[in-house]
Formats: sequence, structure tokens, C-alpha cells
Amino acid sequence: MALRPVQVNIKALDDTVVGRFWAEALGWGVSSEAPGVTNVEPLGDFVWPGPSAVCIDVVTVPEAKTVAKNRMHLDLATTSASHHTDLVARLRALGATPADVGQGDVPWTVLADPEGNEFCVLEPREIYRDTGPVAAVVVDCEDPRAMARFWGEAVDWTLHDVTDERAVFRSAEGVGPYLEFLRDGVKTVPDRVHIDLLPYAGDDRPAEVERLRRLGATDLDLGQGDVSWTCLADPEGHEMCVLGGAAGSSSQS
Repeated sequence: MALRPVQVNIKALDDTVVGRFWAEALGWGVSSEAPGVTNVEPLGDFVWPGPSAVCIDVVTVPEAKTVAKNRMHLDLATTSASHHTDLVARLRALGATPADVGQGDVPWTVLADPEGNEFCVLEPREIYRDTGPVAAVVVDCEDPRAMARFWGEAVDWTLHDVTDERAVFRSAEGVGPYLEFLRDGVKTVPDRVHIDLLPYAGDDRPAEVERLRRLGATDLDLGQGDVSWTCLADPEGHEMCVLGGAAGSSSQS
């Protein structure tokens, strides 16, 4: 049994505005499986779920983002200094704004989407040259080694590196973005962005949920009611959902 990260879920006051921003930012397409949900996925021959991309679901909620920095964000890849400059300019034209998260003088650029969700446009890095537009899904955490233990058992991605400062995973197929846990303080507000996990076809979702609980996950009540997915939190409180839909259809978790 195993689970795979298949999408990043972003809460928004207006899913269409935020979804359209991310589609334009990444060069992906948009669809909608239900009112209040915008699905953002690669164009072309990509079939969800696939290891070459972690997609984005934007879901409308009534609460606006707080001023607190999100505990999860996307890092975007660039291939050259000119690509970095051009991408930042294009994102600004799409509605992104500069963001100060205490980064100081760094070679990457920190921006926020139209509803204030932070993300980074990285300077060119060799490690991210084959990831596609999303270099990494980055999660702030207290203890990267503890996150490596939990997530290393929770998902079927390969652990590439673990230190006191970070833990790095990538799909076992060696494609798509990285999943990185970086040491950066404790959780103080509910997550605005989280990861959705999907069992493989034929696997038992309730058994997978119970396996996560044995690993240290806890049940999470977000007022979701009777839905086809299960909301959990990892040992540091990061929200995640185990989807219940069949392969080929995503969820509005």
C-alpha cells in the first residue's frame, strides 16, 4: 500500500481569480469539477494523476488569508538569469505582488498571488532543470528529520536528503517537483495551502487512512461533513487530505 501526492490545495475567496492566475503563471489549463472549485493542470498529454506534475486545486472558502505567512508554498523554476527576470515581470503583470517574509538579500524573488499566497521564483539551479515550472512544494516545519520519518512512510516518494535543516523527497520515477520540508518555526494558524494524497487503484483508502494514523497522523475536522475524502494532520499539524475519488478525477478537499 502507498499514497502519492497529487495536488496542492489552495483556499481562496475567489477560486476563479486565483486559479486563473496560477494557470497563466505555469502555462497550464483550467477546468472546474464543481462550483467553487478551479482545477489547474498541465496541458497536452498529461493525465491526472501523474508523477510529472503536482496539480493545483483552488477551492472557495469564506475566510480571507491572514497576514501570517503560509506554511506551504510553491517554488517556481527558472533556467537562466533572463528567464528569471522575464518570469517575475510576467507574474507581476498577472497580478502578483512583492512579498516580504523576512528573506533579506537572497538571489530568488518572493511574490504573492492575487490573494496574498506567497511563492518564490528561484534563481537558476541545476537540480530543478527537469522539474517543469514547479520546482518544489515547500513546507515549513519544526523538525525536518521527524517529517522525513513520517512522510517517508506516508508516501511512496524517494527521500533524497535529510539534515537538521531540511528533508527532500521526489517521485520515485525521478520526474516532477520536489517536496521539501524546511526548518522554519512552529504552526500558528490553520493551513491555507495543503497537500492532497491519493491511493493507487485497487488500494483500500480506509486502510491507508488507518495506516497514517498509526504513523502519527490525527483526524481533522474542518467542517467538511460527509465527503469522499479524509482530512488529517501530520505530527506537526500540517493539514492533508486522502482523496477518495478514482484515478482521473480530483477532489475539492
